[in-house]
Amino acid sequence: MTEFKPNYTKPLDLLSACPMYKVSPLIDIQTIAELDLLIKDESHRMGLGSFKALGGIYAVATLLANKWLAETGTKLTLEQYSSSDFKNFSSATTFICASAGNHGLAVASGAKIFGAKAKIHLSEQVPEEFEKRLLENLAVVVRSGKTYEESVKAANNETKNGNGVLLADGSWQGYTYPPSLVMEGYTVIASELCEQFTQLKKWPTHVFIQAGVGGLAASMAYMIREYWKQQPEIIIVESELAPCLQTSHQNGGLTTVEGDVSIMGRLDCKAPSLVAFNTLESAKVDYITISDKQSLDATCILQENNILTTPSGAAGLAGLLKIYKTEKIKKLLSKGNFNPLIIVTENKL
Repeated sequence: MTEFKPNYTKPLDLLSACPMYKVSPLIDIQTIAELDLLIKDESHRMGLGSFKALGGIYAVATLLANKWLAETGTKLTLEQYSSSDFKNFSSATTFICASAGNHGLAVASGAKIFGAKAKIHLSEQVPEEFEKRLLENLAVVVRSGKTYEESVKAANNETKNGNGVLLADGSWQGYTYPPSLVMEGYTVIASELCEQFTQLKKWPTHVFIQAGVGGLAASMAYMIREYWKQQPEIIIVESELAPCLQTSHQNGGLTTVEGDVSIMGRLDCKAPSLVAFNTLESAKVDYITISDKQSLDATCILQENNILTTPSGAAGLAGLLKIYKTEKIKKLLSKGNFNPLIIVTENKL
């Protein structure tokens, strides 16, 4: 099944019961590039510093709960997730994935919370800081290959022998359920935003969402189109060195791209997620690419406004700044009809 049809109430209910959970802030800033800019700040999400926490922790919990149901014939209550019985049960399961950093942290954290184990494959490009934080979360860390794609292959090959449960955030033919759970966890962001905009009595006209394999972008696009009462334009922002979703859209099917390594490490993904791509194809989105320099410039602007992030985390702003001086946007600004939203997806390493 490659269709994304999430039950958005499930992750909200489960994660809301977690002591680490709180709604991430929506910031309204009127000083960045003379714009009235809405910023959803995910840089402190659940103590892990990234939106990825929502997907990895929720997916680990759900897969363990499914296994519990299959073996005991009973459904877990929210209270049982923190019980010693469940943690003892979970200790027999090892979750394995490749990561550019944040997804691995989320999986490792989820495994630690619920008593399971985690093994994370990192490429040579992933900063040492991520490896250190993974070890602090009791994960086994393996350096596998020079690129993210090579680490993905290593994680996939390891689980083919039944040595653990593969929990990737990308999907492909024959492997869609676990990554769909990760994406389902990300729906919490859009649910929170819906409530925040209702309270603020102000909705965005344009949403800029950065994408690597596409999980966050697709989850957000689906939720916006299905549940937001005011519909914005959705612009997917990719590195010009890894425009796998835009290229797939242009080619009418999944396409792996080639290119140099980007400083936007969490967005430097050459192969798109199947479920994410199919979801975006149905959501009426536009695409834009940004350079490494543009992402660095956006990072500095956010830093000047006391929002500390990385070039990956600032990519949405970089996409916005690339187009905001175009004639189309100038006309919208003159009519007061340009109210953009960006998502700061991670904190500064």
